This record gives sequence, C-alpha cells and structure tokens, in this order.
Amino acid sequence: LQEHEKPLAVTNGELRVSGKGKKLRKPRTIYSSLQLQALNQRFQQTQYLALPERAELAAQLGLTQTQVKIWVQNKRSKYKKIMKQG
Repeated sequence: LQEHEKPLAVTNGELRVSGKGKKLRKPRTIYSSLQLQALNQRFQQTQYLALPERAELAAQLGLTQTQVKIWVQNKRSKYKKIMKQG
C-alpha cells in the first residue's frame, strides 16, 4: 500500500471511511431459519419489545440487541404497510 492509500476495512461492525471519504456499509445480516422463526413468533406475541425483553431475545438467538431492534422495526413497518393495503 502507498502511504496516501487508506485500506478499507469493517472492524467489529464499525464503518470505515475510504481515502475518497465514501462510507462503507456494514454487510447485511443473514438470519438463520431458527432465528427468523423465534423473531416471528415473538412478533406475533407483541410488536414492541421492552429493553430487557430485547436483551434476552438477542442473547438467546446469538444476535446483538441492535439487530433485534432493527428487525422488529422493519417487521412492524412491513406489517403496517400490509395492513394499510387491506
């Protein structure tokens, strides 16, 4: 590598900036079928998770709390969109 070149890297899910100032996005999370099954089951029980519930579910499924939070937010949004359409 040249001195002026900056390596592109994603470390511990942190976004790194390239030499040109473009942000790299974190790779998309791929959920296992077991994780999806548990998340969907939980969503059917309640569409909103309290912080301790989210922490517990994340620990059980081997996900981060942020991954669980965003999955539930996306699911809620998708659900509302479907309900709007009838």
